[in-house]
Amino acid sequence: MKIECVTTCVGYGDILAHTLPRNKNLFESILVVTAPEDKQTQKVCDYYRVPYLATDAFGTRWGQFCKGLAINEGLARLKKDAWICHLDSDIVLPPNFREALGHANLATHSLYGADRVECKSYLDWMRFLDNPEPIVAGNGYFIHTTHSPFQIATRVKMDSKGGYLPIGFFQLWHADSKILKYPEGHSDAGREDSHFATLWPRDKRQLLPEIIVYHLESEGAEMGVNWKGRKTKPFTINSAVRDAMEAVRKLSI
Repeated sequence: MKIECVTTCVGYGDILAHTLPRNKNLFESILVVTAPEDKQTQKVCDYYRVPYLATDAFGTRWGQFCKGLAINEGLARLKKDAWICHLDSDIVLPPNFREALGHANLATHSLYGADRVECKSYLDWMRFLDNPEPIVAGNGYFIHTTHSPFQIATRVKMDSKGGYLPIGFFQLWHADSKILKYPEGHSDAGREDSHFATLWPRDKRQLLPEIIVYHLESEGAEMGVNWKGRKTKPFTINSAVRDAMEAVRKLSI
């Protein structure tokens, strides 16, 4: 099963440094699409020997984030002759990813999504890596949605009747669908992924229950805070230490 992946990353190089090394070997090829001014993302890609495309299609230097346009520039550089995955740069795929897909009997005219659990800080991610709790356990017989230390995130529906939408943090589809281009025209990251999912009828929009991905965040933040560019604090040990020191200072007052 061949899968090509395109990942968009602008201002998330600190998080990409954690996600890229864990994801890159799960695909036959992976391309990171970033902005020319994002040197940190480019450096992470260089370190892990992953190709990147630096493009002004995002419009980030002008206060925009045209995600669909940038994704299409990445898709144009793929062979698009088998499975295609769009993956956000703050997502870590689970170790059972390829095994689960191999047993899923995927239909080439469907769009697939997955559930995600929310890791809300750098320290929480480090604690998890020190003592990871398997989601798939019991020799593979059980999928423990409540055993993770992280809360499972909300799924998205189109409307009261439209049904489940696999949104842009993880979307998997096949070139046989002939859907090879993302919607364009928005200047933030809030809508084009949903519009892309609606290109498939509801009976072709499928959840992969065997796969639960990890969404890395540097802090608990409201939905949409980063849709026009990164606003949340860095996902680094220095930021975590500053938070801890501030918490201690407040306790001592």
